[in-house]
Amino acid sequence: MNQQAAASQKSRAEQETENEANRLREQVEAALAIVALRSSDEVDSLNMAADRIERAARDLSDALRQLAEQRQSPDEV
Repeated sequence: MNQQAAASQKSRAEQETENEANRLREQVEAALAIVALRSSDEVDSLNMAADRIERAARDLSDALRQLAEQRQSPDEV
C-alpha cells in the first residue's frame, strides 16, 4: 500500500509543470474574456494579456524541460 502511495505522489518537477500549465490556462481564459468584450478601450488589456501569456508559456516550457531532464535521469531527483 505504501509503495503504491509513493508511486502516485508527484515529483516537484511534475507539480511545477502542472502548476505552470494551469497558470497558462488561466491566462488564456482571461484573454478570451477580454476578447469577448469587443471594446476598443481594451487595447492595453489585450497587450498585457499577450505579455502574461508569453511569460506563462515560457515558464511552462521551462518546467516541461526540467521534467524531461528528471525523467531522463531519475536517479538525480
